Amino acid sequence: MPKMKTHRGAAKRIKVTGTGKLSRHHAYCSHILGKKSSKRKRNLRKSDILTPGEAKKTRRLLPYA
Repeated sequence: MPKMKTHRGAAKRIKVTGTGKLSRHHAYCSHILGKKSSKRKRNLRKSDILTPGEAKKTRRLLPYA
């Protein structure tokens, strides 16, 4: 059977943590920041862990992750 291809868009955006969970970055923090509160912008800077349902779908895009 041939090798499976990694979805390159997903590979650039999603990282696997040491415990095997998938982490991602938040959207809405690149421009139009003046109207957003400092608290909101600070929380958007942090990475987030994918929910179990999203992780299941995403693992199909990353067969070797």
